[in-house]
Amino acid sequence: MNAAIRGVAKTLMLRAQTEIIGIEDGFLGFIERRSRTLTYQDCSGILSLGGTMIGTHNRANPFDYMGEDRSRAVKEYYDELALDALVIIGGDGTLSIGYELTKLGMNIVGVPKTIDNDLMCTERTFGFDTAVSIVTDAIDRLRTTGQSHQRIMIVETMGRNAGWIALHAGIAGGADSILLPEHPYDINLVADACNQRMGTHHFSIVVVAEGAKPINGEVCTRETIKDSPEPTRLGGIGDQLKQQLEQLTDAEIRSTTLGHIQRGGSPTSFDRIFATNLGSYAAGLVINKQFNLAVIQRGNQLSEVPLDSVAHKTRNIPNDDPTLQTALSMGICFGTETLLRSGAKLNEPE
Repeated sequence: MNAAIRGVAKTLMLRAQTEIIGIEDGFLGFIERRSRTLTYQDCSGILSLGGTMIGTHNRANPFDYMGEDRSRAVKEYYDELALDALVIIGGDGTLSIGYELTKLGMNIVGVPKTIDNDLMCTERTFGFDTAVSIVTDAIDRLRTTGQSHQRIMIVETMGRNAGWIALHAGIAGGADSILLPEHPYDINLVADACNQRMGTHHFSIVVVAEGAKPINGEVCTRETIKDSPEPTRLGGIGDQLKQQLEQLTDAEIRSTTLGHIQRGGSPTSFDRIFATNLGSYAAGLVINKQFNLAVIQRGNQLSEVPLDSVAHKTRNIPNDDPTLQTALSMGICFGTETLLRSGAKLNEPE
């Protein structure tokens, strides 16, 4: 996020001599009327820092803050600051709120940030590459224990109701089975894949997305936070999967939930560059007075779409996704015969 802030601020300062005001702690700063002017120096030396220099908050929906609609107060503070535009950086929750605020007359440009990579219209969001790299490193480390002790190692990833992190990290980490929210799994198929792998290599790696669920089953919910834009917090599928597999295999099984480790630390070089490009592009939209848009990537090119194309939507993994098809062609188990059949057709040689 700091790279994106840097890209927005420095581009506007240098190209349009614009004053940049940072709203502290996201929409909470609007509600509580907290902001500060950012200088060029403030936006220097922050590329390698994780998180955000101006703070953020995930429970400050202006339309439902502590049971009240504070959206008008947000618009009043926006007008009081005499803002020409507001650049918002975030995932579907942030951009959906931003879209609703455009209806009050606020000029908004959205920058796609989420480790889940689940925003509509864009092929990639920044934060995703860093999360995948962290999960891949964890899988590499867990493989050592799996090989040495001849165990099945289960790794639970974030991603909510989309399986992008699990899919990409699972392939990068050499997982034998990858279980996705998009495709409820048959536990017997997963057990068969684990037993076959144990018979040949004496260990197995299973990556499961937090939103995955068994056929005719339900997702695992860790907790519910009533005053959050995303009240349902998923988690626990790794432990549930461990219990299921223990009934169908003789192997020793361990489950690891990485949790917020996936969200922290220094960003990868790819994410630093990508976020900088997105921020600079957003600044260009502001300079050209093009508002109520979200910056996206398509075909390795940056462009923009109306905010309402992104708001209140989730991008799941389609069956014809090239990375998913690669995994299917390599024999990775996804716990579903339906997906295997569709993949076999798409990958079938002439």
